[in-house]
Amino acid sequence: MKAREIAPGVRWVGALHGDRRLFDDLIPLPDGTTYNAYLIAGREKSALIDTVDPAKTDVLLAHLSEVARVDYVVIQHVEQDHSGSLPVVLDRYPEARVLATPKAKGMIVDHLGVREGRITTVEDGETLSLGGKTLEFLHAPWVHWPETMLTYLREERVLFPCDLFGSHFALAGLFATDRARMYEAAKRYYAEIMMPFRAAIRGHLERLTTYALAVIAPSHGPIHPDPSFILDAYRDWVLSPPKNEVVLAYVSMHGSTARMAEHLVAALAERGVGVEPFNLTVTDLGRLAMALVDARTLVIGAPTVLVGPHPSAVSAAYLASALRPKLRHAAFIGSYGWSSQAEARMKALLEPLKPDWLPSVLCRGLPTDESRAALDRLADAIVARHREP
Repeated sequence: MKAREIAPGVRWVGALHGDRRLFDDLIPLPDGTTYNAYLIAGREKSALIDTVDPAKTDVLLAHLSEVARVDYVVIQHVEQDHSGSLPVVLDRYPEARVLATPKAKGMIVDHLGVREGRITTVEDGETLSLGGKTLEFLHAPWVHWPETMLTYLREERVLFPCDLFGSHFALAGLFATDRARMYEAAKRYYAEIMMPFRAAIRGHLERLTTYALAVIAPSHGPIHPDPSFILDAYRDWVLSPPKNEVVLAYVSMHGSTARMAEHLVAALAERGVGVEPFNLTVTDLGRLAMALVDARTLVIGAPTVLVGPHPSAVSAAYLASALRPKLRHAAFIGSYGWSSQAEARMKALLEPLKPDWLPSVLCRGLPTDESRAALDRLADAIVARHREP
């Protein structure tokens, strides 16, 4: 795709990676991704906002082939999908200075081998004039690394928010126009990457209310010509209380736990509680993460394997604990053959979330009338908790 102007004097010079299917060898990419870099041309100076992943360096260089001079390269975040092409860019433009936060300076040296002398640090709120184009740098630690910053182009009211407000979505059209598809992609991205940093994001959402925004141009995914769309979505995900929803993540070896899960799903539905079941043997972990964004309660279902919970349930609990959703309650259901420590180990895994634990339901072998009654009582307890403020 060719370089394109997104605002007067601002060109997208990034790269699409539509066939990439895994990020960080961890995150599924059903729609590929983009590495967005932006060239801002003032009357006197020019600045490149971020670079691209090393796999697409040739695309970035092609977009810059007719650019004779780059004065500044703004590195908002040191992960290589943003900064990986920096050494090659600096070779092409030996006069260019790297601009980054003080915390980023050493990381650029360590991760990319760039000489310290080529890096200039910028303070929070510092500005830089390119001649008719003024950049303002906003430090944003822990969104989602400690060295991250955002950049604001005052004259055109364009915010370059790095990973914030992004999505893994390779869209040739460049701009977010299909709101349903963009909402889905942005929520998935938030759930998988940004959700653990809700506390930090909350403060930045507040700070951004003081800025006039015409365009939000993130480092991944489509550009937002209507900033209110993505800002409202983030305010909901970050600030709104959890909803009347349950995530039930389960795995079953011989059918017992699956029967328990099916009974609980039906009991919750009958009581007016939204519930999303996830069979962990076939689950897209990205969709599980998305469901956790709004859930008030997490139920883990697992059979016992060598006294502890099934490894797939362990993985799901670890993921939930790492993502730190705003859920308030948790419960464990499961089956065992002769003895089990699965409940205690599951509670330890989810301890960082500090949930209100509801009564566990365990059965030896197949579910019985007694265990089904206990599942109904668990559903009643969930309803009662969800009615609380």
